[in-house]
Amino acid sequence: MASEIGAAMRELIEQNGISEEAAKITVENALKAAYKKTFGTADNAIVVFEDDLSDVRIYARKQVIDGVYDPVTEIELEEAREYAPSCEEGDELDILLDPKTFDRSAVTQGKQTAHQGFRDNRSNTLYNEYKDKIGEVIIGIYRHERNGNIYVNLGNVEGLEGLLPKRFQSPREEYEQDDRIKALIVDIKKTNQGIQLVLSRSDPELVRSIMEIEVPEISDRTVEIYKVVREAGYRTKIAVSSVREDVDPVGACVGLKGSRITNVIHELYGEKVDVLKYDSNPTVFIKNALSPAEVSRVIILDETKKEALAIVPDSQFSLAIGKQGQNVRLANRLCDWSIDVKTEEQAAEMDLSEVVSRQNARALFRDEEETDDIQTVAQLPGVDQNVAEALKNAGIEDIQQFIDAYEDGALDNIEGVTKEDIEKVNKIIDETVEFVEETVEETVEKGGSEAPAGDASEENNAAEEEEKYYCPNCGCEITLDMTQCPKCHAEIEFEEDEE
Repeated sequence: MASEIGAAMRELIEQNGISEEAAKITVENALKAAYKKTFGTADNAIVVFEDDLSDVRIYARKQVIDGVYDPVTEIELEEAREYAPSCEEGDELDILLDPKTFDRSAVTQGKQTAHQGFRDNRSNTLYNEYKDKIGEVIIGIYRHERNGNIYVNLGNVEGLEGLLPKRFQSPREEYEQDDRIKALIVDIKKTNQGIQLVLSRSDPELVRSIMEIEVPEISDRTVEIYKVVREAGYRTKIAVSSVREDVDPVGACVGLKGSRITNVIHELYGEKVDVLKYDSNPTVFIKNALSPAEVSRVIILDETKKEALAIVPDSQFSLAIGKQGQNVRLANRLCDWSIDVKTEEQAAEMDLSEVVSRQNARALFRDEEETDDIQTVAQLPGVDQNVAEALKNAGIEDIQQFIDAYEDGALDNIEGVTKEDIEKVNKIIDETVEFVEETVEETVEKGGSEAPAGDASEENNAAEEEEKYYCPNCGCEITLDMTQCPKCHAEIEFEEDEE
């Protein structure tokens, strides 16, 4: 029987992918459970495996003693010498047992322990395999529904099932037997039957994952998803940006004639999807977020509290608000701003003069600060970063270096840069950068030369000619040629300064 156990164990290892060590532990626990059921204890049971798992043996370890009190753990010296003639009192002797001699109930107990052990090992293996897949998309087949929860077959993997709870289902989706379900793994649980993957069809991250599959530019990080907000089954808004100026992030996501976004909508069972461009400027971003409505202008009411007013034409008001406020609600969550939408007529009735003046002032200072910060070609707005990198490699990084080289005609033979590229950069500099002439004081502070020496001496002579002297006694004005004050007649003597 022991060899039969070894053969069964090898078969389980091959079929279920259980490690040898885990299989040994399971079989050992099963044999010890049967031993305990038969003898009342398993403290003295010893299980030994052959290296190739061809055989499994179980021993009862007994102490050699003269006058046995417990026959389960003790053996008489005379009986022990039948197994090992050289043993002495006090020695320990391992006696081989035949599992066939165990009680029927003990065998049943051992089988149950083995099955449970294999289930536990299988569960641990599956858990370790899927615990790092939370946040990934998985595809399964609709199996059955109970209390509104849908159970999903995940490829007939024993001990693994998918659960799509009612709260994670999209409210407008319905499934029938054997329907394909693509869902996001949001949690993993251990149950008595094995491992259960908790799935979701309502999570915004499901849309992100589907977009990554459908849009190669997102997969290679050329286009980045800033944020996804969603009211499952009805509408999703996705803000995207591009790391390259020559790639339109919205166009890349929509695809030629809408082919890519159509696939996404199909996966979401007809849910509306708005793809819009992310902008760091909140007024521009809010305008984009309220699409497909056209926004006339956005006024920042309170930057600290993130409150904004979006003004739209009368014809666009319903579109901006959306059905039951859905569009503006999603825009609020996407931008993380509290957006109040008004028509132009409603806005005209509000006193917004102070707010508009404050916003214009902020915009003015922001533009000045942005212009002042531009020092290199790479910082120029709208410049091709590949061209900027090529210029940098050629030793031309600062804007002033570019201008000097441009005027000297030294930009014609730079690898990777065409004449058109050079003219584009030059045009951007003309439109963006303002050059200010330095004053004499600024020049001197930067190490520049002062005025000519002749001019300086003339200024000193003029200063001396204009210098006046006064009597120390009465304060009357005197000159260098006087020896006596004309008013108080005090004697005057001028002394030349040694310095």
